[in-house]
Amino acid sequence: MAMVVAHHRESSSGSSINKHLDAGKYVRYTSEQVEALERVYAECPKPSSLRRQQLIRECPILSNIEPRQIKVWFQNRRCREKQRKESSRLQIVNRKLSAMNKLLMEENDRLQKQVSQLVCENGYMRQQLHTAPAATTDASCDSLVTTPQHSLRDANNPAGLLSIAEETLAEFLSKATGTAVDWVQMPGMKPGPDSVGIFAISQSCSGVAARACGLVSLEPTKIAEILKDRPSWFRDCRSLEVFTMFPAGNGGTIELIYTQTYAPTTLAPARDFWTLRYTTTLDNGSFVVCERSLSGSGAGPNPASASQFVRGVMLPSGYLIRPCEGGGSIIHIVDHLNLEAWSVPEVLRPLYESSKVVAQRMTIAALRYIRQIAQETSGEVVYSLGRQPAVLRTFSQRLIRGFNDAVNGFNDDGWSLVNCDGAEDVIITVNSTKNLTSTSNHANSLALLGGVLCAKASMLLQNVPPAVLVRFLREHRSEWADFNVDAYSAASLKAGSYAYPGMRPTRFTGGQIIMPLGHTIEQEELLEVVRLEGHSLTQEDAFASRDIHLLQICSGVDENAAGACSELVFAPIDEMFPDDAPLLPSGFRIIPLDSKTSDSKATLNTHRTLDLASSLEVGSTTSNAAGDLTTFHNTRSVLTIAFQFPLDNSLQENVANMARQYVRSVISSVQRVAMAISPSGLSPSVGPKLSPSSPEAETLAHWICQSYSYHVGGELLRPDSFGGDSMLKHLWHHQDAILCCSLKSMPVFTFANQAGLDMLETTLVALQDISLDKIFDEAGRKTLCADFSKLMNQGFAYLPAGICMSTMARHVSYEQAIAWKVLAAEENSVHCLAFSFINWSFV
Repeated sequence: MAMVVAHHRESSSGSSINKHLDAGKYVRYTSEQVEALERVYAECPKPSSLRRQQLIRECPILSNIEPRQIKVWFQNRRCREKQRKESSRLQIVNRKLSAMNKLLMEENDRLQKQVSQLVCENGYMRQQLHTAPAATTDASCDSLVTTPQHSLRDANNPAGLLSIAEETLAEFLSKATGTAVDWVQMPGMKPGPDSVGIFAISQSCSGVAARACGLVSLEPTKIAEILKDRPSWFRDCRSLEVFTMFPAGNGGTIELIYTQTYAPTTLAPARDFWTLRYTTTLDNGSFVVCERSLSGSGAGPNPASASQFVRGVMLPSGYLIRPCEGGGSIIHIVDHLNLEAWSVPEVLRPLYESSKVVAQRMTIAALRYIRQIAQETSGEVVYSLGRQPAVLRTFSQRLIRGFNDAVNGFNDDGWSLVNCDGAEDVIITVNSTKNLTSTSNHANSLALLGGVLCAKASMLLQNVPPAVLVRFLREHRSEWADFNVDAYSAASLKAGSYAYPGMRPTRFTGGQIIMPLGHTIEQEELLEVVRLEGHSLTQEDAFASRDIHLLQICSGVDENAAGACSELVFAPIDEMFPDDAPLLPSGFRIIPLDSKTSDSKATLNTHRTLDLASSLEVGSTTSNAAGDLTTFHNTRSVLTIAFQFPLDNSLQENVANMARQYVRSVISSVQRVAMAISPSGLSPSVGPKLSPSSPEAETLAHWICQSYSYHVGGELLRPDSFGGDSMLKHLWHHQDAILCCSLKSMPVFTFANQAGLDMLETTLVALQDISLDKIFDEAGRKTLCADFSKLMNQGFAYLPAGICMSTMARHVSYEQAIAWKVLAAEENSVHCLAFSFINWSFV
């Protein structure tokens, strides 16, 4: 038999196992023994496995080897395997770093060329200004921005199209790797080890342009295949149809394409493009897909539907994909468009004239999608509830596409206006042919007799951080949503029947459970299932579950992220959550219209919440310059709301009235929330206000403390603890729960400090919807009624220990409560009643 030397050598100074072996002794195995050990290790790699010991006993060829020697062999086998894995990992990392270094060196060379060109142009301009200032005209500038016109060429002639394709290729490459466009680093996207890639936007050129380059762990052909399928990753792309395709030189192809894109709001028409796309391979092995608009009226398959679009212009754009040594690719992306901003209202023109918006919605989205696919392919991404990444991506795309369809309401999709005279604030559209079948499985399709009704509106928001607003809408659904409306939609979709107007009375318990499904690699987009807990109000259905499940996608909740918009889109689903579940998406989209001036000024509004503490932090900072606050007084964003409802033909008018009232109610709630989180009115010169009809917060704090001292005879706050801070701030952070309520026939709360909000489990925005009697139990209400006359005559009253109720139906115990009248200025009128709950805690 051939003898094989083992891969290890025992040493007397090694592990406890090696101490039992002779020092310096080589252990020799036959090739058959090594094969047997490898088979055992392959089946049972775990050292403590009983199966491994059984296999060793059952193998006669291993019977003459000592057990401790076998154990040492397995230990070394595991070490060698770990070394191989680590070596392979390090090789992959080294190849990635080498590729990224190459990319950075190329970017540095391009920047050096750009600097040299700018220096030459600067010198030329100086010379022109000194020699012939009067002769300087704008003609030179026109030559820089004028793009070639192809109207003189015959687009139906393959030779003419090939000439256009070659010219498009040259212009695209000059933008991707050259100095044809004056690129500047995109604000907020600094390159670094954790960055997705290098991003730049145009500084001065015709139209708007964006550029990205990065390293992706996919082959060039796979990347090109994904990027050419634009509807799969570009959320604004409604359709892409290839009309003609014929081969070109070097194995390339030329395609004539008609593309339709969605409009992000209800205030502007959508865009379409008639383009030539050229796919080819360069001499160095790089893969190129470049595209540009053609002159002509390529209107697509339905010329009537094209009337709803404004024709946009795509200047030479595309993808340059270069293979890396050892796997992966370096990709350059250029998007250069002219979106015809003249056709939209003036307030929306920043969306169509901003290179940053193009970068966010197209360029960065493309690179992020490619990297997401690469990580999912390599197994780096793990999702919850056993869902496959492709299934979750499909759900995300269907949610956004369904929302975009509702916002745009294209005629060729079956949408038509209902009684819209232009004066309505809420637009009602009906789609009688809406098909919610997501797959070919008709068993799960939904047959809607009357189709779908959509109520939508757009409004302008001033000085509202979109990320903060969407985060609040996501976390505090009970502040704006009607549980009965959600129940109606969910029941209609589940059963294919219509309960309106005889909906079963249901109460929302306030419970909202969010179950994450997945997220993108930078967590800028979250996919989740939301369960809303509800209970029936009728006795016969008291034990029946009325929970509602929503599939929800949320994006743009990070103020520091460079996102194009903030969205919250949801759709009711069955609790079984099948992969082909029909979806009827509704939700919100908030798009900022003005970019932030600088990162330092943007930090002032980070992590702003809907509590008074945030206003105290800002209000107490008197060292801030006025410009730091007024920067946000000019920021604007457009909010688009769209809600879809199933309906029957006989109930169209009822559902339309319900939808109109509901959307108006949601708009009112959102406006109330927006006022609370808006930084306007929080400057030191103005001071924080609780509501437009109540006194300033600082004044109210003085009234509360002075009235307490006047009636009770003690101090609510210790004056020696102020240390220069405001009385309002100390009242806000007081350990006892302090609440104020109005003096009306039905007293409602108007103010609470942080402890009070925590005790009631609510926010300042929702506080005004809570009445005084709702927080006390039966015994507490009786005690309050008995002492109310004493309170009004004496000015204060002590309430004994008791139990009250939070908005989440949780019991709260307190040792004692003090109630007193809050007197307004000059002590001649009662402004409100104040309560202080001492040593409260949840039961």
